[in-house]
Amino acid sequence: MFRVNIYYGGRGLIEDPTIYVMNKLTEVLNELNVEVKKYNLYEDMRGISVLPKTLKEANGVILAASVEWFGIGGLLQQFLDACWLYGDKEKMGSLYMMPVVISTTMGEKDAFTTLLKSWEILGGTPCDGICAYVADHADFETNPDYAFLIEKKAENFYRNFTKKMISFPTSTNAVCENIMQPKTIHLTPQESEQLSVYVSDTNYVQRQKEDIEELTSLFREMIGDDKDTSSGNISQEDTSNASPYIDDPYITALTSHFTPIPKVNTSYSIQIQETGKNLVIRIQGTALTCTYEEKAEADVMIKASDKVLRQILSGGITLQNAFLVGDISAKGSFQLIRIFDSLFSFPKNQ
Repeated sequence: MFRVNIYYGGRGLIEDPTIYVMNKLTEVLNELNVEVKKYNLYEDMRGISVLPKTLKEANGVILAASVEWFGIGGLLQQFLDACWLYGDKEKMGSLYMMPVVISTTMGEKDAFTTLLKSWEILGGTPCDGICAYVADHADFETNPDYAFLIEKKAENFYRNFTKKMISFPTSTNAVCENIMQPKTIHLTPQESEQLSVYVSDTNYVQRQKEDIEELTSLFREMIGDDKDTSSGNISQEDTSNASPYIDDPYITALTSHFTPIPKVNTSYSIQIQETGKNLVIRIQGTALTCTYEEKAEADVMIKASDKVLRQILSGGITLQNAFLVGDISAKGSFQLIRIFDSLFSFPKNQ
């Protein structure tokens, strides 16, 4: 059995002619043995971000907009934004969409074009829809000629998504496939769906904001007024063949400036980008061990260039500041990154 989802972006007012059109479309599609599921966006505005997952169950989509003053309205725009950010692009690429725009003012054609372009950008196939201006909803809903037109539009839409009708290619599709990609991290459809659930949870979002504010305050205190990022003075001799234990400038600097902190047991792995070597620093109270290992496991994993690492080990910049300004990347506890600068008192950091 085929299924069509209707996403209604209006306010649900009794006199809204868009509701009449949706009901008429539902009636015709039900007669054609199509299950119709309607989502009123105004009923759960905080849950809009998770609605893109409902597209997985659909064979066709109807986007219904009520133009009361300008454009398609914020709720429908929010739904389209969620489709772009969290929706399964592969699934949307197989969906046919029928736009329905009913205006009680002006601008229905602009709103209609917006829905068509939006669905093309999402990768789907827009179909012929309904675009109308209604001055009196009672006259519109009792006119048999308009009812006949709506029925024919519903039948044409049914043919499109059941027969998988092809459409001519457009420049919009070509541009989107090549250059217009969302500026976000690459996530699987399942990860995107889970992210949309987090976004819709206002308590979770509020906790994240509070955590970010707390970390920001902490970083500001740690940075202070230390803006000195001048390069260090460690010897620049080639260390590619140096022994990990003898005459290595990195290990020499670490061991000579080690200031142990009681009961601190931790480890750091610094991957040097130029050589790919992993310098592993293990601390057990007052004991310090520095070695090079191929596969390193540590509490804090760091990637740094030779230049930046030399700046850190000569006191030109702290490890914490290098991380905050993006000179190094690190994974692990922020607290341990901060402790590193206390464990090693380099000249300018003393």
